[in-house]
Amino acid sequence: WVCASLHNGVIQLWDYRVGTFEEHEGPVRGVDFHLNEPLIVSGGDDYKIKVWDYKLRRCLFTLLGHLDYIRTVQFHPNPSQFPWILSASDDQTLRLWDFNKRSCLSVLTGHNHYVMCASFHPSEDLIVSASLDQTVRVWDTTGLRKKQMGDSMMDPMAMRSATTSTAMNVQAELFGTNDVVVKYVLEGHDRGVNWACFHPTLPLLASAADDRQVKLWRMSETKAWEVDTLRGHANNVSCCLFHPKHDLIVSNSEDRSIRVWDVSKRVGVQTFRREGDRFWILAAHRAQNLLAAGHDSGMIVFKLERERPASAQGAANQLYYVRGRELFLHDYGRASGGVDVPIASLRRVGQQAQTDGIGSAPRYLSYNQHNPSEGNILVCSDVDGGSYELITFSLTNASGSVTDGKRGACLGPAVFLGRNRFAVLDRHQRQIVIKNLNNETTKRVQPPVPNVDALLEGGASGRILLRAEDRAILFEVQSRRVLGELTAPKIKNVVWSPDGSKVAIVCKYGVIIADRQLEQLCSISDNVRIKSGCWDVSPTGGTASNLFLYTTLHHVKYVLSSGDTGTIRTLDAPLYAMRAVKDQLFCLDREARARVISIDTTEARFKLALANKKYGQVMHMVKHSRLCGRSIVAYLQDKGFPEVALHFVREPKTRFRLALACGDIEAAMEAAFALEQQSESGRDVWGELGNEALRQGNHQVVEMSYQRTKDFDRLSFLYLISGDTEKLRKMLKISQMRNDIMGRYHNALLLGDATERVAVLEASGNLPLAFMCAKLHGLEEDAQRLKVAIETNNGDMESITAKADAAAAATDCSGGRLLQPPTPIFREANWPTLEVKKSTLADLSAAAPDEPEEEFVDAAAAPMADLGAGDAWDDDVGMGDEMDAGPSTNLAAGDDLDFGDDWDDDLGDLGDDLDIGGPAAAAADEMDMADESGFQMPPSGRPPAGCWVANSSHASDHVAAGGMSSALQLLNRQIAASDFNVLKDSMMGCYLGAMMSVPGVPGSGSMAIPLLRNDGAGHPGPESLPRTYLYTKDLVAGIRNGYRFFQGGKFSDSQGAFADVLTKIPMVVTENRQEESEMKEMMSICREYITAIRIKNAMSQAAADPVRGTELAAYFTHCNLQPVHLLLALRSAMGTAFKHKNYIVAASFARRLLELPDMSNEKNADLKLKATKVRQKSEQMARNEHQLNYDESKTFAIDCRDFVPIYAGQPSTQCSYCGSQYADEGMNHKICLTCNFCVVGIKTLGLVTG
Repeated sequence: WVCASLHNGVIQLWDYRVGTFEEHEGPVRGVDFHLNEPLIVSGGDDYKIKVWDYKLRRCLFTLLGHLDYIRTVQFHPNPSQFPWILSASDDQTLRLWDFNKRSCLSVLTGHNHYVMCASFHPSEDLIVSASLDQTVRVWDTTGLRKKQMGDSMMDPMAMRSATTSTAMNVQAELFGTNDVVVKYVLEGHDRGVNWACFHPTLPLLASAADDRQVKLWRMSETKAWEVDTLRGHANNVSCCLFHPKHDLIVSNSEDRSIRVWDVSKRVGVQTFRREGDRFWILAAHRAQNLLAAGHDSGMIVFKLERERPASAQGAANQLYYVRGRELFLHDYGRASGGVDVPIASLRRVGQQAQTDGIGSAPRYLSYNQHNPSEGNILVCSDVDGGSYELITFSLTNASGSVTDGKRGACLGPAVFLGRNRFAVLDRHQRQIVIKNLNNETTKRVQPPVPNVDALLEGGASGRILLRAEDRAILFEVQSRRVLGELTAPKIKNVVWSPDGSKVAIVCKYGVIIADRQLEQLCSISDNVRIKSGCWDVSPTGGTASNLFLYTTLHHVKYVLSSGDTGTIRTLDAPLYAMRAVKDQLFCLDREARARVISIDTTEARFKLALANKKYGQVMHMVKHSRLCGRSIVAYLQDKGFPEVALHFVREPKTRFRLALACGDIEAAMEAAFALEQQSESGRDVWGELGNEALRQGNHQVVEMSYQRTKDFDRLSFLYLISGDTEKLRKMLKISQMRNDIMGRYHNALLLGDATERVAVLEASGNLPLAFMCAKLHGLEEDAQRLKVAIETNNGDMESITAKADAAAAATDCSGGRLLQPPTPIFREANWPTLEVKKSTLADLSAAAPDEPEEEFVDAAAAPMADLGAGDAWDDDVGMGDEMDAGPSTNLAAGDDLDFGDDWDDDLGDLGDDLDIGGPAAAAADEMDMADESGFQMPPSGRPPAGCWVANSSHASDHVAAGGMSSALQLLNRQIAASDFNVLKDSMMGCYLGAMMSVPGVPGSGSMAIPLLRNDGAGHPGPESLPRTYLYTKDLVAGIRNGYRFFQGGKFSDSQGAFADVLTKIPMVVTENRQEESEMKEMMSICREYITAIRIKNAMSQAAADPVRGTELAAYFTHCNLQPVHLLLALRSAMGTAFKHKNYIVAASFARRLLELPDMSNEKNADLKLKATKVRQKSEQMARNEHQLNYDESKTFAIDCRDFVPIYAGQPSTQCSYCGSQYADEGMNHKICLTCNFCVVGIKTLGLVTG
């Protein structure tokens, strides 16, 4: 946290963004935190000292007494024992306050000008103050401490009269007291002193003054004297402080610079400058290596050096790291927590390298894994542009026979290529320089791309990984071949798995897992910076080289090669992961001390076993591990294993949903009863249970569900089709008891009871209908009685009798007939249906846990992982991998079950494949299938087209099978497609590309042979799926064409290219989750670029309107474009806004333009200069000529019809397919203007990709 006081009277508490406190009148010049309690003290130009509770966010009380501006306030360093506040004021006094008693303890007088600063000594009874009278005073508070602690009671002079005590209080108020006395007066500055501070441990003081000097003073018990003067600032020095961890002084000045001074050498070692802003105040964090500096326009938080210790994993159980100026070996195999063995002292070359705490420590360490006979370590530093040092030592006696002194210049880290050679990057020519262990250059290799800025480990001998801007390139030095390449922004380092099969590329805000050929397996992103990472090396459990753990500022997290991720535990302080074994994580802290923390990787091991289809191990973990939480339940549902979650979930509502998802009627009934007892909405629960039971043919549960929900109409119909006339008669009696006329008639009609129907009609007053019913069904007595009643009521009997006779005489279907209930097929059991398939996981008793196997890590024999990542994106297209993409899109279209055939491949086929044991087994199966009910399985054998339709819910598979109608219905249901003319070419391609025509023998026709995509391991039989003619790489080519046209200004061609990709995406079948995420990313890219091009066209139409033109140019920059294209958009928007004198938005565009990484390129130097000038000019004018409908500070989407912003919280509707948003609800049920074939405003399942 940082507390900042502003000149407008506002105090801001930052975390780094928490809140504001506003009660002072005028500027607030001093603030301070209480060490233990949630308190802040502040002092301002209103002469008031206020104490705040920042949790309650209110002022607790105000201390009054100063007569002028208050410059600084401070709590005592030991506030629990001394509840004191020290304040300095322009009234030339210092005051000590007791904030518990809310009273003034002492007034310190002696300065004869403004007191600019005052502070307590961290441990002694001293106060230092600085004043514009050119002096620094040190005050002794021993007397006040003794008085407050009760020592004055032992003083004989303490016995005095009340009159004398009152006189002393008046004297203390006017002239100060004897409790605090001046110990030293330090004179030496030529102008007013702005700041003074104590060293945290040594008897030293530092002072900063308007004479542009920082002075260092030393104290003894009797005197204080000037030690040295630090010169270098070019204007008034505003503030200075001692660094809490290193022998450094940090000072800032009105010359717009912060300078760092070495206390021991008394020279300046670093300077930081800021253009346009003067610095005023400095603060240091008590525990962390953080500094804060306040300037004219705000505040910066910074640290002087990188705190991660340089380290490298050695052979087996060894870790090498640097602490201070020593190289250490940490052996994990010795003792419980490992043993540190010093190897060598590191010599530092250069003046800057002699000072600790300013980034002079080694930054990279590289160990030679290729040399088993001796130890070789490269120690690299960034000092003086970059350098390396080669250290060689014996592996048997690490601390003895150390050879060093082989040094050289390099850029970034140096890496070993083999047993006796290493590579460095030449910092001038950017060449890869190969050297032997004698530090002799043997070869120079030109890298494949010109902008390489670092060399990283390549995972094998002769290979290195090149970092070039936002790309990682795997390069083989000997053959000069590029083996692989992928996009990875802001790479920090790489970590290879123990067997060399995978690599984790650790970026600033993400981790990318790839195989040894640099084919991407998954990519995850995080919201906070990633500090470090390591692979699990556990010898058992199957997690070695499959589980990657990484640390952030406050968490330990994991990621699997499948893309699954999660959080393992929290951290009190940042740690750097080095090695993970079972439930232990070996780390280094920021002081380079080895630490071991406990971790629980049960969740990660569970997901890994599930992904590897080790179902026995999965069920063993379910029974013996504490797996719980909504996240794991949601994960199992997404992966299609609700029956696993059902075993450990106890909450009835969640259990009910899971039971329905896996078709477990008994578990669903149990949960429904529990929900009913909890007074939940039982009607909805039993209704859903009834629907699922009806789908499975379990009419007994359906009956109970209808009874619970009192759905009498459906219950009557159930009794009718199940043939239970006895219960149907009971339903008739129930309707009589409920006085339900329609229910009585309905049940009488279903029972074929004409007498009851006549009685119901008569009771309801429909006498003519009752007479006709009785007449037609031969109930003469009832007919005569009703005839008399009708005549008594003056009814027209002649017309009624004529209608009844005509109905009786009719011979066609319009004639009267007695309706009888249909004769059902009576069965004692439930209806015959196909049984809901259960996976291996559903049967707990049958699933035996897999035996844990010892895994021997062998890098040479390790198989290469190949998950079918597809073609990699080019440099301009950055693809991510969306984690936990649900499998809900794999439901089969023509299947009566919830789970389509695709799910059987994932869960393990429990059908005939597992029970094949020869002809006898097959015969037994046939006997089982033919039960006494006469139900027979249909004969085997279906045409390929029929298999394709049954096996897939993807529209392209239905098109390939010729099922155009079902394909159009699927597209309409899934993405609300309406105008299919746009998709005609893609659909025809799918149809023609799935079959091959082979000429037959003479005189016969050609043979149509289906082309399958899942026949790699043999013919799939009834599980076949058609080959598609469109692949992800075809869409990538279309995206690239769109980029090329966009870059060249051919916007019409670019829009056509992106629109063509949008029409092809629904016809592409993805093979894995990575391709699925790439498909969704491409859809988003097409939408953004089409919207941007349409805005560009609207800009040309609105060229005469400066307001609309500026607005459209602003919206154009908020489309999610590639950086090189965003540069063009910002350049155009900046020019448009500046031309129309809208200087505020012009400055915003110029600022965003200057922040782009491409602006550092030399080819954009002119544009950078122009943007800088526009920004300076705009900030001087600082006004908009026109009122614009544009607020950069708020998040908004763009209306794809009217091109206006849709801010968060405003109502909007969107396209079900491409996601284009519209503010006008009138766009509902109209064709989307972006994709041109889907309807807006219909909520659908979404795009099915595989």
